[in-house]
Amino acid sequence: MAKKRPQTKAGSKTGQAQVTSGEIPVVGAREPCPCGSGRRYKACHGRAAAHAVTELVQRPFEGLPGECDWVALRELVPAATVPLTLKGGLPEGVPSVTLATVLPMAWPALRRDDGSVLLALQNDSTSGDLARDLADTLQRALETQPGNPVPPRRVPAEGPRLQELLDADAPFAPEVHSGFEFWIPQTTDGADPEVAASLERANAAAIPTVKLTGVDSAYWCETPDKNHLRWVMPYPEEKLLDALARLQAGEGTSLGADTRLVGSFRAHGLMVPVWDLPTSMTAEECEKPAAAFAERLAEALASDAPLTAEERRARGGLTNRQVTLS
Repeated sequence: MAKKRPQTKAGSKTGQAQVTSGEIPVVGAREPCPCGSGRRYKACHGRAAAHAVTELVQRPFEGLPGECDWVALRELVPAATVPLTLKGGLPEGVPSVTLATVLPMAWPALRRDDGSVLLALQNDSTSGDLARDLADTLQRALETQPGNPVPPRRVPAEGPRLQELLDADAPFAPEVHSGFEFWIPQTTDGADPEVAASLERANAAAIPTVKLTGVDSAYWCETPDKNHLRWVMPYPEEKLLDALARLQAGEGTSLGADTRLVGSFRAHGLMVPVWDLPTSMTAEECEKPAAAFAERLAEALASDAPLTAEERRARGGLTNRQVTLS
């Protein structure tokens, strides 16, 4: 193991500027902390700042229309787009703003030649607050010259969040795509070779995914061995686990023959139950069973009766099969 660097007291001759009062400015995580301690920022004042941000954003998309779909597009859906509506309307020269799951070369955003903006959702967070990171990228994209991508950067801690920039009354209606052809405008004769290569790689890796129409925020996907239904739900975790346990004990979680509730993801403060489906079961064939399950779940959520011994065992099994994505 590497030896720990000796700590230098603030005020010693380290060659660094000393900060004795006021707020500690934000610098790169691996840079020396401006307080003069001799430690890297991430191991000094950056640690407390990162902890505070993490606590603040357990549900970064809370308060936005379609919170469950925001989570799904961030974690589960390969290729999708959603038109976004800004508070106060679009700036001059910006015909549209569109949320996209992924952009070529992992660009955070892109200002197209016509001035329209594509904002990528699945990029890494630099602050720990996805809503703040995305808002910063969106603001920079609106000011970027047309025809250019927006580079990543460390996001200021005091910046606005998406909830302050987007119209809370506008619908959030994802369109799921079979591939990433939406990267290239239809008016373009041909893509840049680097973009074309990125498009080919992304299409090859994309898992076929379909959004169900009869229930909210449920996504069918196809894999070689079996199909799955992944359903982002807005209910409090403990309440939802109780409800699922009631249904599981009575075999009420089934969506049909050879289907099984196998566990759940925990993502951005919400639970995502996951079903295994037979490879022959299409997204269309999930619609009616999913709608019927939604009715059973509503009844189970309304119950305040104590769990039976069998239901408690079912709840324990569901809890043990949870995986945290974020």
